[in-house]
Amino acid sequence: MQKEKLRTLRKKKGFTQQQIANIIATDVSNYSRKETGDVRIYKEEWEKIARFLEVPVDEIYEEEEVRVIVENPVFNDSPGSSAGGNVTNFTNKENTSIIKNLQDYISLLKEENQRLKEKLNKYEK
Repeated sequence: MQKEKLRTLRKKKGFTQQQIANIIATDVSNYSRKETGDVRIYKEEWEKIARFLEVPVDEIYEEEEVRVIVENPVFNDSPGSSAGGNVTNFTNKENTSIIKNLQDYISLLKEENQRLKEKLNKYEK
C-alpha cells in the first residue's frame, strides 16, 4: 500500500527521498520501497520522519498491509494456482477479522470432534 500521505507531504515540503532516507538511516532505494509500500515502515521510523517533517505521526501514517502466504495445498486447489503458495494482502483490520473467524471455526471443529468421539464411544460399548 503506497504511503500517499507521506509522499505528498514530503514533496510539498520540498524534501527528497534521499533526505528522508538519511533521517531513518537507510539507503534511498530502501526508503523508496518503504514509500511505495513494498517494505514496512516501523514505528520508530514513522516517529523520526514525523519529527523531521514537523508534523504529528497521525498526519502521515498509513496502515501497513499484512502479507499472508498460504502454502497448504487445500487452499491452493484452484486451477492455475502455483505449488509455491498464494500471496494475499490484507489490512491489519481484515487480518484480525480473519483470525477471529478462524478461531471461531476451530472452536466449532473441536465441538464437532468431541461430539463424534462421544458418539463413537457409545457404539464401542
